[in-house]
Amino acid sequence: MAIENLMWVEKYRPSKLEDLVNQSSIVARLKSMLNSPNEMPHLLFAGPPGTGKTTAALCVARSILKDYWKDYTLELNASDERGINIVRDRIKTFAKYFDKRVEIPFRIIILDEADEMTSDAQTALRRIMEESSRICRFILICNYSSGIIEPIQSRCAIFRFSRLGENDVVKYLKKICRNEKVKYSDNALSLIYELTEGDLRLAINMLQSCSVLGEVNIENVEKTAGISGKAKIGELVRLSLEGKFNEARERLMELLRIYGMSERDIIKYVNEEIFKLKPNNLDEFAETLAKYDYRIILGAHPDIQLTAMIAELSRLGREGNLPKG
Repeated sequence: MAIENLMWVEKYRPSKLEDLVNQSSIVARLKSMLNSPNEMPHLLFAGPPGTGKTTAALCVARSILKDYWKDYTLELNASDERGINIVRDRIKTFAKYFDKRVEIPFRIIILDEADEMTSDAQTALRRIMEESSRICRFILICNYSSGIIEPIQSRCAIFRFSRLGENDVVKYLKKICRNEKVKYSDNALSLIYELTEGDLRLAINMLQSCSVLGEVNIENVEKTAGISGKAKIGELVRLSLEGKFNEARERLMELLRIYGMSERDIIKYVNEEIFKLKPNNLDEFAETLAKYDYRIILGAHPDIQLTAMIAELSRLGREGNLPKG
């Protein structure tokens, strides 16, 4: 596919560490490690979504493996393939073999959303990390390092990515607009930042969606935001609290299957929406959401748990726990 036809988020993904947006201290640490790649440990990148974690991992792979990086890098989304079988099969197989004919120090395995892996899968992964350390390096990516078991954390150099500020995100969006010859207003780009809360990936996707409508202005940004995945969370919460269980579940399936939102992100955004509503017994809502978040971390079936969460939110709504008016 020609680069002009790519999603902007891929088209404008940095290929070099120094081009990462506003992560200078992390870039400096990584570049120092890359001076002696044979001594590089496993890496753990933690932080909010859209802050450059996956991009940094790919830049590391390119820097170390050079022209062979695609052949000797395995990239998996652990939230899609979270179970122990994927660890035993794909990861173990990839980590086992090493072609000495090519002058590379080791293979690289990138596990995105690693905090979504089950505890059993993480335990199996730890053993593979130990057994294959001579010929393989792992780069684990997560939103919450607390979701990674301690034995894995102790085997990694941890990098904590910070949420991006408005100036950095708006500056990057302006660069894309100029390159794509898209008209924009500063207020509209600031609104995109506000809606995406420092998630550069989401901001770029919103910018591209908005550009289809013509000029990137306040009106078109609001139209685009109205059909975004995050807006669907608001509908999910409203339908749940009104007791419209079937409709709420339809929104849930839409978020999972169409928008590709992770289960824990859904719970996080539901939590934000609930706090905005300021229900009279916020403690009950918080306890409910924490319960289902914990169950998913332990490896319970996510669709079943999120459906049960909707049912419980519906019950709390029926009991009149929301303030009147």
